[in-house]
Amino acid sequence: MSEVKAIFITGGGSGIGRATARLFAQRGWRVGIADVNAAGLAETIALMGGGMAQSYVMDVRDREAWVAHLDSFTTVSGGRLDVLFNNAGIGTGGPLAEADFDELDRTVAINLMGVINGARIGYAYLAKSRGCLLNTASASAIYGSSGLATYSATKFGVRALTEALDGEWHGAGVRVRDIIPGFIETPLLDGIAGRTNRSIRESVIAAGLELTSADTVAEAAWDAVHGTKVHTYVGKTAHRLAFAARWMPGSLRKRMQRGLGSEG
Repeated sequence: MSEVKAIFITGGGSGIGRATARLFAQRGWRVGIADVNAAGLAETIALMGGGMAQSYVMDVRDREAWVAHLDSFTTVSGGRLDVLFNNAGIGTGGPLAEADFDELDRTVAINLMGVINGARIGYAYLAKSRGCLLNTASASAIYGSSGLATYSATKFGVRALTEALDGEWHGAGVRVRDIIPGFIETPLLDGIAGRTNRSIRESVIAAGLELTSADTVAEAAWDAVHGTKVHTYVGKTAHRLAFAARWMPGSLRKRMQRGLGSEG
């Protein structure tokens, strides 16, 4: 088995995935990035300067593609898969009562089942290297976010999956972690939130909440992989929500009843 460590990242064509790919590559890891966006993948590879990096056009809903690309990547990596970063996801918002059913199905299929696919299929590869499964959850997994109900539900699921597998896979030496970022400056913020026509980004800014850079999340991903905590909170918003959920649940409930989209 090669001595160079290897990470496979979904959603590597932009945002958190791109920033994490660059960081791990800079620190000497072999990096595989997957995304449905071929152009985004090419941009990430160019920013990384090539090197020990491979890209794979893949939809996380496609189980056959998972197997094919993990086989391909571990062949190149000398059999190693030290980290599988389940990061791909989409951002959706707006009133649930008005949501399109196809969009609801797509959100659950990508944000939750896509992560479950990665975990189920990736386990065999991670067990060989006694590696780490890292999942991207969200501050919306701390307390359900008004105007982001389906997105929150999927991220709660990701958080629950992380906790369950941390116990289930302990005996095999496979660590399971997640990062729980607040609002990150990525294209996901272009979606519509709450009861207004504003984007999530506009609503976040109007509510006086801060945006965290993708580079900051990448550093948190590095720390999560190398640390002992199951959950790693990223950014002031995530830490504040975690504090409020524990110590001020009534206040947080009233805030959600007002709705993120109505603030500002």
